Amino acid sequence: MERLSALYGRLLAALAYGACAVLFVMMLMICADVLLRNVPLVTGLPGLAWSNEISENMLYFITMLSAPWLMRKGQHIRVDIVLRVLPRHVAWYCEWAVDTLALSCCAAMMVYGTQATLASHASDSLTIKTLVTPEWWMLAPLPAAFALLAIEVLFRMRRLYLGERAPRDDAVSAG
Repeated sequence: MERLSALYGRLLAALAYGACAVLFVMMLMICADVLLRNVPLVTGLPGLAWSNEISENMLYFITMLSAPWLMRKGQHIRVDIVLRVLPRHVAWYCEWAVDTLALSCCAAMMVYGTQATLASHASDSLTIKTLVTPEWWMLAPLPAAFALLAIEVLFRMRRLYLGERAPRDDAVSAG
């Protein structure tokens, strides 16, 4: 199981590097758009009209690619003030309750995201802005990301079970 967890961690790290690459490409695109709007380098090209729409989509992809890795690293926002005040064994049970809730939410998002993606694909829905694209292209990453998050929650639950009967020490507040 440890080997599987390590392999999964490498997959999530690769996705996080992918998010970094998307961020880099987004930065280049925005810089090119601003440059072309302010400096007439190419005649008849006053900027990249589609760059705002594409950058919005890229922000979404960055979020979907990096969320499971951030959870694995304990870098999601976490308010643990109550856990630090409660008795350690009670806080441990609270961790279980939150992980169970997180797993349920991830499963629900995965199911409904898949249903929305399939319905959009079946109806040939389009997103019409500057660009015209199939709607399901933007919906498809959602169930995939929540499936990865659900798997990470299961690994977190395993680590919690095998660890000390106390709240997690990852992502503790600075106080």
